[in-house]
Amino acid sequence: MTIPFLNLTAQYETIKDEIATALQEVISNTSFAGGPQVKRFEENFASFCQCDHAIGVGSGTDALWMALIGLDIGKGDEVITSPGTFIATAEAISFCGATPVFVDIDEQTYNIDPSLIEAAITPKTKAIIPVHLFGQTADVDPILDIARRHNLVVIEDACQAHNAEYKGRPAGSLGDAGCFSFYPGKNLGAYGEAGAVITNNQELADKMRMFRDHGQRKKYYHAIIGWNTRMDGFQGAVLDVKLPHLPAWTDARRSRAKLYNELLTEIPEITIPLEADYAKHVYHVYAIRTKNRDELIKDLSEQGITCGIHYPVPLHLQEAYQFLGYNQGDFPIAEKCAQEFVSLPMFPELEEESIQYVAEKIKEAVKKA
Repeated sequence: MTIPFLNLTAQYETIKDEIATALQEVISNTSFAGGPQVKRFEENFASFCQCDHAIGVGSGTDALWMALIGLDIGKGDEVITSPGTFIATAEAISFCGATPVFVDIDEQTYNIDPSLIEAAITPKTKAIIPVHLFGQTADVDPILDIARRHNLVVIEDACQAHNAEYKGRPAGSLGDAGCFSFYPGKNLGAYGEAGAVITNNQELADKMRMFRDHGQRKKYYHAIIGWNTRMDGFQGAVLDVKLPHLPAWTDARRSRAKLYNELLTEIPEITIPLEADYAKHVYHVYAIRTKNRDELIKDLSEQGITCGIHYPVPLHLQEAYQFLGYNQGDFPIAEKCAQEFVSLPMFPELEEESIQYVAEKIKEAVKKA
């Protein structure tokens, strides 16, 4: 049996007629950069996330960068975040001129540990970016409490958390801004690069709408120095087709995660993902942990099962961030998890038979080891 890590074709086959109609509408209207399809998706996504505004942009990285700039984070400022995430979180901080300051993660949820944040705050700290890793929100309420007491802004990196919830509230809607990626492999994925920022702050929304379009209030009248990071019409159309399907796809992911949990929970060498009592986990990534990670991945590959690693090197140990002066051992939980993560196949169309096969081969590999 061959089981891919991700199968975008299976999803496309279920909506291809809707997609074809939506793309033809873009072509017929020649609305390729922004346009009515993007505006419609923005309105629908803002409503879905229970926020007043959604601003479509070119990528999730752009969304993080724009939110930081829109909230006046810049040179000389510090932004606290997690070292256990994709580098885009830190890149956005760096590209607005600020400095990433890392705080270790919680060993059960893999998100930033709120109890460690306050010790990292300095007079230069201006923001906190909790990352909702793998599809589960960070513990947001204590982070918001810390932010209020220290006059900091909170930007949620919800790039892996479409339709996730924190105490019944949508991911991304809790802080000053929430940032989403619609990279094709995401739970809500475009057919190319795209992203969005959501917020209830009218002033911030207006500023980001200008910034993404060269700082224009109207064509050729530039109120601020901006950039070109508009969402294109094709992506807006695709995302608007997909958005109504997202709750069902989320339920499918959760049911597949539940089956994985049932089949793997009795294996002492394997740590399965924990769903926190405050969270609705959407399993963008279903990551187990094992001390024999490389051997397990090799064994599963030989059985036709493709796995991934999210992420093998924490940000503080990446070559690109050596200049920050962090060392091995500074964030032991993030480092430990990075050495143990194995991401198993996970997508809404993954069949029960395939999950049973993956679990069976994991048991065989662990027994052999």
